[in-house]
Amino acid sequence: MKVLVTAPWIAQSMGELAQLFPQIELIDGQKPEDALRAAGDVEVILGATSRELFAAAPKLRWLHFPAAGVEWLQNVPDLVNSNVIVTNSRGAHATTIAEHTFGMLVFLARDFATLYEAQKAKRWAWPLAKPGIGLVGLTMGIIGLGQIGRAVAKRAQAFEMNVIAVDAHPVPKPDYVAELRLLDGLNDLMSRADVVVVAIPITPETRGMLGPEQLRLMKKGSFLMVMSRGGIVDEPTVVQMLKDDHLAGAGFDVTAVEPLPADNELWTAPNVIITPHSSPSSQQTQGNVVALVKENLAHYLAGETLTNVVDKKLGY
Repeated sequence: MKVLVTAPWIAQSMGELAQLFPQIELIDGQKPEDALRAAGDVEVILGATSRELFAAAPKLRWLHFPAAGVEWLQNVPDLVNSNVIVTNSRGAHATTIAEHTFGMLVFLARDFATLYEAQKAKRWAWPLAKPGIGLVGLTMGIIGLGQIGRAVAKRAQAFEMNVIAVDAHPVPKPDYVAELRLLDGLNDLMSRADVVVVAIPITPETRGMLGPEQLRLMKKGSFLMVMSRGGIVDEPTVVQMLKDDHLAGAGFDVTAVEPLPADNELWTAPNVIITPHSSPSSQQTQGNVVALVKENLAHYLAGETLTNVVDKKLGY
């Protein structure tokens, strides 16, 4: 059985995978030309595919994607309408993204940007120009209570925050979440939360769901953390709310256009921290992804049900 590896994270573990599964032939397809050359005989792809690559792989039966978001499927409609099984790495990145979320939030709440600039200038910046904000007792509203949302919520509980959440579908409510509603509770969440965390996948239903009307429901002095995918939040409205001092701060690990163009106003908005879609990245995450690949390869070879099968029509 031939397995094409297009994902760099997984390609780094090809030697280990070859030892564990000597019955498969692993092919390095990180370069598009190498992937296309080998595609005709592959049964499995570990990584993303394009329309061209999918068309060149008539024997493909299963594709595993190393991230959770699979919105790229919309660009390969033949794959969506095929019998090829798609799995993702849902859950592998959750703890790292949750840690990144709180790193950004504490950075903003404690005004570390100002303090770090003072440090670089060798200046003892006391008394503080403005007092920091403590998280204890604040309400965190989480949009999307999947594995990432739950990991964020669990850490919010440790900070003694009150957690409320909404999700697009009925999901179990953990003990550390005080209230959970469907998306009909979105406006209520936006108006009550001191910190809003966007952790919902991007789908046709969620694209643009936080427009000016929803964002302007947020309290004065609240924080917005955009962690899942760009295109859900209306960024120009956030920029204006930061300029108007309505928001205390905003954290963006994802943006509507990536990389974020140099002339985008988000770069220079006050009290914003921007990271380059790096929240999933850690040694632990890479290990989790490879562990999931090993598990699913074993399932596939044994003819068993795979873990994290994606509903290709829904997009998650």
